[in-house]
Amino acid sequence: MIRSMLRSISITLEMIKFQHTVFALPFAFLAAVTAAGGIPEARTIVWILVAMVGARSAAMAFNRLADTDIDRENPRTAGRALPAGLVSRHFVVLFTLASVGLFLLASWMLNRLAFYLAPAALIVLLGYSFTKRFTWASHFFLGLALGIAPVGAWIAVRASLDPGVLLLSASVLLYSLQDLDFDRNRGLFSVPARFGAGYAFVVARLLHLLTAMGFAAFGLYFSFGLYYWIGVAAAITLLLWQHSIVSPADLSRLDAAFFTANGVLSIILFVLGSADRIVGG
Repeated sequence: MIRSMLRSISITLEMIKFQHTVFALPFAFLAAVTAAGGIPEARTIVWILVAMVGARSAAMAFNRLADTDIDRENPRTAGRALPAGLVSRHFVVLFTLASVGLFLLASWMLNRLAFYLAPAALIVLLGYSFTKRFTWASHFFLGLALGIAPVGAWIAVRASLDPGVLLLSASVLLYSLQDLDFDRNRGLFSVPARFGAGYAFVVARLLHLLTAMGFAAFGLYFSFGLYYWIGVAAAITLLLWQHSIVSPADLSRLDAAFFTANGVLSIILFVLGSADRIVGG
């Protein structure tokens, strides 16, 4: 029984791409370091990490539950754990509830404001799963789900909110074109399905321009020094590289452009931004 449970946990973690938590986590910790003016207390760091893991695990597991029927019909996703029967729906429901509980516990351990706002965060995180059924702006809701991480981390440290951290949150954007044809055929909504891949790429470039501007505005607002601005320059370089290897006619390197480049981007900005706050730049 224990072996079966461990196998189900392993399959579920792979299903929700647990390793991709790396994308949002560095932005959250950059906000935490900025809020603390240096390294936050160890207790705060631990509970922010627990909250991030719980929130993202709940969101991704719930998304897989909500999209099981859709995934089963999509050739690209039919082999995922739930539609393929590799893990039971009952287990994933329990995993989702446990993840929600973990997030709420972490919020409670951080401070009252974090706990009071936790339900609103869950509405955004879980609600995204249904947006593709009624609005072409579904990707923006996903960006919002990622973008609340820095806000949550700031509140975790300060128990209050500075509008400046919203500049970082607004910069955390996500875009995807993988299921253009399937979304159209299944009647699902997205910018690519509604307007076409060419127009979607224009929107993606505009969003990445705004992302770069958001990083710069965040740096100016909090008076970051040289290290942070080196990080911003590296981030802009990676954004430009993403658009150089992906086009409407060739999406074969989309995973490299998003998961690899954005993961590296977030880590670089966190490391150099944190170095600026801790040792000065």
